[in-house]
Parts: sequence; C-alpha cells; structure tokens
Amino acid sequence: MQANRIYFDNAATTALDADVLEAMLPYLTTHFGNPSSIYSYGRESRMAIENARKLVAKTLNAHPAEIFFTSGGTESSNTAITAAVRDLGCKHIISSPIEHHATLHTVEHLYHTGEAALTYVKLTANGHIDVEDLENILANSAEKCVVTLMHANNEIGNILDIHQVGNICKKYNAIFHSDTVQTVGHFPFDLRNTPVHFITGAGHKFHGPKGVGILYINENVKIKPFINGGSQERNMRAGTENLYGIVGFGKALELATTHYAKDSEYIKSIKLYMKKKLEENIAGVNFNGDVLGNSLYTVLSVSFPKTEKSEMLLFNLDINNICASGGSACTSGADAGSHVIRAINNNPNQVTIRFSFSKHNTKEEVDTVVEKLKEVI
Repeated sequence: MQANRIYFDNAATTALDADVLEAMLPYLTTHFGNPSSIYSYGRESRMAIENARKLVAKTLNAHPAEIFFTSGGTESSNTAITAAVRDLGCKHIISSPIEHHATLHTVEHLYHTGEAALTYVKLTANGHIDVEDLENILANSAEKCVVTLMHANNEIGNILDIHQVGNICKKYNAIFHSDTVQTVGHFPFDLRNTPVHFITGAGHKFHGPKGVGILYINENVKIKPFINGGSQERNMRAGTENLYGIVGFGKALELATTHYAKDSEYIKSIKLYMKKKLEENIAGVNFNGDVLGNSLYTVLSVSFPKTEKSEMLLFNLDINNICASGGSACTSGADAGSHVIRAINNNPNQVTIRFSFSKHNTKEEVDTVVEKLKEVI
C-alpha cells in the first residue's frame, strides 16, 4: 500500500534521512548515558551534545553559546516571545495575522493575561508583510516592542526580508523574534550578520528527527528559563536532553547545508513543473502568495474552483494515496479552515490545497497527481 504513496506534505514533516538515522543509532543503543552524569558514560553523551551544538553554530554562523536545544519550533517560539515580554520589558507585541499558531496563540495568551498590548501589521495583496505599516506602528508605540514575524510562511511560502525588518527593529530599539522553522535547513544563514534576537528551528522539517529543535538567542540578550527544574542547556532549559534527537538535528542540518545548492534547485524545478501542469490542465486554478517571487522553493498553495466534487478534494487525494494538506478559507466540520488563507484570499468559492516538496519527489509524481486532480474535479 505504501509503495505507491505520493507524499506532497513536506512542509508538515519530512522523511528521516538514512545518514541521520545512522548518526543517531549509537545513542539509541550503546551510548545511552545521561549527559548530566559525571562518569565517562555520561561524559560521552555530553560530548555528543556539545559537538552537535558546535556543528549547528558553525552552520548558522553563530556562537555555540547562542544555540539552545528544545523540543521543537513551538517551544522555541513560546520561550522567545514570553521572555521578550517578561524578561526584556517589551509591553507591546507586533505580529501578523498569518503567523504559525505557535506564535499566534502565544501572543494572544500574553495579550489576554494583560501582560502586553498586541498589534497586527497589515498585509499586502499577495500576503507579504506591509513594512511601511510595521515602521509606523513602531514609530508610534509608547512602549518597548517585540516584533515577531515568520521568515517564511508555512502555508503560502512567502518569504520576509529578515534583514530589512531587523534593521527597522534596531532603529526603534525593538526586540526581533523570527519563526524560521520553514527556512532553517532550507536556506543558508549568517546569524553574525543578521539583525535578529531570536530564531527557531525544527529538525523534522529538513529530514531530521521529530521532537527536537533549536532556539538561537543572540549573545547580547539575557533571559530567564521557560522550563525550570534542572541545570541543563547552561541553566536555560531544565529536563534531560533529547540526546539522539540532538545528534540527529546536527547531522540533518549539516547534510541539508552541504547539499543545499543541488537540492534547492531540484525541488524548485518540481514546484514550477507542478504550477505549469496545473495551469495547463485545470481551468480556473489560482495560486496563493508570491509564487514566483520571494517564496519558498518547497511550497505551492493552490486554489481550485469550488464545486461539489472539489469540496471533497483532500479526501479523494487521500483515498488515492496522495498526501497533501488543506488550507481553505472555510471548511465544514471540525476543521475551521486556514487562518492564513482567510487573511489573504477570503474567497468562499475556492478550495485551497498546499502541496510541499522534498528532494525525494519526482516529476512523474506530479503528473500522477495532476491526472487524479483532473478526475476528481
């Protein structure tokens, strides 16, 4: 059954690389010592974590002391945003209506508890952040601000100019957190020369393991732990480290960076091929976001005309062993639809599906999916 499955949902999670599994295996089997133990067995584990930290820091051009391992992007964003408000004196949060829920729910929580004011920046017609509006909000804020804007949107793929936004934040002495979960492992980073205080990463977005992520905290920023109870991660995150996850994260990031040029070129060709095939074969098809402009090479958000048949699109794809994800402005049942699509394209006569690609996908798979879409639409 699984042999002929087509997996076009790589923005949700990716398959674990064989080389990453191989790097993790010793720590799942023989090297199982607790990294906090002082005997040699524990020291080996501690060494593996610190080597992974150095590897991640070197890859992102940061200092090892700025890299903290977490359970993933959600924890990292929660930590950064909450710390900005509680530890760094930011009483005004500026965000956007199309952030990942890890950010949205955190800023809403801090707003509802009365800890910070909250302003959403306007969006342009194609779903980018209106930078002029951002600067206006900062210029007119009486309170110190934290700006939290994602580097690349997980549903429509739009990419933020992180340097431009970082420099605007600098100008107004604001703290800048960027959810970079869709870009760490997919683009080169140079954090020494990027004006940002916090960024995040998640191993499972670039062929690493689930349940492990990073939080980069710029060395000039001092915050308190979000999770208390132990001295792990240099007193910044209590709890026994996810040893094999951390080793896997380091390896996956190293591999992704080594093969970036080849893989990104190939994946982009799959995305553009699918866009072309859909335009040729399905009348009335539309694309969300800045598809050919400043956009992830991994993500294609497609709106199909709404018909009785197309409302069941995801279900029909699933029956045919095709994995993709929804993203409609409003869908019936428990799924409230996508807040991102609602914010940029609130058209009830369209059904939106996100296709997201990896180095394992092929043009033949695209052909198969487009044929199936023709049948079910």
